[in-house]
Amino acid sequence: MNHLFILPRQLSCSFPIVSHKTKIIGEAFICSGKVFLTQKKNSKFLQYTNGRSLAEINNSIKLPKKKTFWRMLWAYTGPGALVAVGYMDPGNWATSITGGQSFQYILMSTILISSLMAMLLQYMAAKLGIVTRLDLAQAIRARTGKALGIILWLMTELAIMATDIAEVIGAAIALNLLFHIPLVPSVFITVLDVLLLLFLTKIGFRKIEALVSCLILVILFVFAYEVALANPNWHAALIGLIPTSKILQRGPVVGGISPLTGSLGIIGATVMPHNLYLHSSISQTRRIDHNNLNLIRDAVKYTALDSNIQLTLAFFVNALLLIMGAAVFKNGEVKDSSFFGLYQALSNSKMLSDPLLIHVAKSGILSTLFAVALLASGQNSTITGTLTGQIIMEGYIHLKMPLWARRLVTRLLSVLPVLICVSLTAKDSTLEQHFALNMLMEHSQVFLAFALPFSIFPLLIMTDNKAEMGEFKNKLIWQILGWGCGLILTFLNLYNLPASFVSFHIFPKNIAKPLAYVTIVVIVLLLLWTCIEIYIGDRKVKIKHLGFEAKEEKIEEAEK
Repeated sequence: MNHLFILPRQLSCSFPIVSHKTKIIGEAFICSGKVFLTQKKNSKFLQYTNGRSLAEINNSIKLPKKKTFWRMLWAYTGPGALVAVGYMDPGNWATSITGGQSFQYILMSTILISSLMAMLLQYMAAKLGIVTRLDLAQAIRARTGKALGIILWLMTELAIMATDIAEVIGAAIALNLLFHIPLVPSVFITVLDVLLLLFLTKIGFRKIEALVSCLILVILFVFAYEVALANPNWHAALIGLIPTSKILQRGPVVGGISPLTGSLGIIGATVMPHNLYLHSSISQTRRIDHNNLNLIRDAVKYTALDSNIQLTLAFFVNALLLIMGAAVFKNGEVKDSSFFGLYQALSNSKMLSDPLLIHVAKSGILSTLFAVALLASGQNSTITGTLTGQIIMEGYIHLKMPLWARRLVTRLLSVLPVLICVSLTAKDSTLEQHFALNMLMEHSQVFLAFALPFSIFPLLIMTDNKAEMGEFKNKLIWQILGWGCGLILTFLNLYNLPASFVSFHIFPKNIAKPLAYVTIVVIVLLLLWTCIEIYIGDRKVKIKHLGFEAKEEKIEEAEK
């Protein structure tokens, strides 16, 4: 029988679990009145876990002893880069480039608005992790029943797999373009990125952060270079940052999309649920004393700075993609908006708009750089997608598997739809094959519309609660903006669902639309269930004095 000594609930601390043979078999820690258990590493493929989020890297990075501003900012720089990756993955590329090609600079304001929304929500997610020492999945599961926890886990898994489909398509196409490997073998080669992940987990989390940051800079350089050569209309681009009613218009329809559908595509591809789970976990990687309020304040401050800096870079990348669509190609010339079509257009002088651009394109460097950036984007998303999958599996259903195995399972499941799509269009024209892959990538993003509200609203409820967050509770202005963002994003995603179901071409239109409305009703009811359980759970935190506010009072008393 194991002997477990329970300490006062308000404390956040850890201690060993000792068996009857006085052998340390794991660790337990108390946070917000709950006892969380971890096990020592063993040979089991699937392990029960209810401990710290991503225990291998949690609290693992030391901070400098000399706490100057720049030293501290550098020490906290990294998690924001992993989060920013999700805002510039291959799923974003087609929507931004097509938006620029079809409507010039009108949708620049959509990119700006979605980036500001992302900054606000990511700040809240990181703050939740630092203050409560729980990631978003753990915090939600602690306040909900087992049945709802499993439903939310499955929903979020589907969203991660949907994101992974875009990564498979992007990476496979990049390999095909760079090395002329046929598409089917390229798809299978993407499975081998699990070896890269296995290597990265051995060299330390700080190295992973550095690699991801370097790949982001590669992507930024490629598009900055190509846009600079195009000599775009910078005045029109800056004017486009000012929101107007044009971004919500249903006409004109260019290339099958309107400004409204273009805006919905950009917003849907930008703000994604898995990034909120990821940030709430990796914001806990820095080693701080959680009984020192000043150190917690520093952690929140510098993590927010890191996040905003990195998401600003992501904004520039997405803005450059849209400017590329508007300035690099002649208006209306690109008929194939897939990655294949864009690659070919970058080496076709008839489709390019600027004489200098045409001169450089003849060397093939523009198209090659585009493929390199695509490959870098896909590899970056591989790392973050795997970490997020582990976070939600541990948080929602308390199961853990090795990261390489987790990646392998997710990637193989994501590969299947791509292989089916390639095989079904094998006898079609090249343009039709490219169009089918593009549609698969865009349609897979519909799962994000399902999962997004189930991460945003619980996050808002918990970070708005003073009993839970103490002095780190959201200020009134952030509460108003946060709920505004959540409601707008949810409305837009659900509003676009009927059109998305029709565009699947799986069911007749008279069946697809009613099915979409039934799905919307189910999502709304499930969302109400989730919010009610989270609210009740947060009330218990307040009544039983289990949150950070109670701990804050004890720390202040001790300091006196």
